[in-house]
Amino acid sequence: MDYHFITIEGNIGAGKTTLAHLLSRHFNARLILEEFADNPFLSKFYENPGQYAFPLELFFMAERFKQQKDLLQQKDLFQQVTISDYLFTKCLLFAKLNLPEDEFRLYQRLFDIIYQQLIQPDILLYLHAPVNKLKENIKKRNRSYEKNISNEYLFNIQQTYTHYIRQHNITTLIIDAEHADFLGNEKHLQTVINALGHKWGPGQHYVALP
Repeated sequence: MDYHFITIEGNIGAGKTTLAHLLSRHFNARLILEEFADNPFLSKFYENPGQYAFPLELFFMAERFKQQKDLLQQKDLFQQVTISDYLFTKCLLFAKLNLPEDEFRLYQRLFDIIYQQLIQPDILLYLHAPVNKLKENIKKRNRSYEKNISNEYLFNIQQTYTHYIRQHNITTLIIDAEHADFLGNEKHLQTVINALGHKWGPGQHYVALP
């Protein structure tokens, strides 16, 4: 396989972590998982976004930076592939969505300094699912702080990701995840594995699940 650093992205509830676990098992890969539950501002943010958005985003950026820098700089002769269930640029995308303009400009200055120190992924897998599917998945996992996430917020996240992918030349596989069942349907997982066996050029490519 030509890809040594694979990143999975998608909206809240798209199935990123599930797919990351399954692919890491298949490829015997190191796994980087976002530790969102450790963010002390997360539940407070959903209750009062205006007050807690800036510390929320700063905490996420610091944790993601430390996690990726530590893991990606370690040499592991037995695990040649690394899989992450988030793209570091996610920091900037969510900050743009959640912060007022003056705070976002400050945040972006910090992001630009940090971003240059990290290794960028070879390929991005983007799981695309409609908002009603995301809401179903969010309800199933039953996290108390997610119960009041609005359709509008999910839609805005979707639009932010779509705009970013269209504006940047990163090699991206856009996977239609509306009916995805990576745990229960072996063909869905195998389709993604087969796609990673192909050498894709920069830009967007679309993968339909059977």
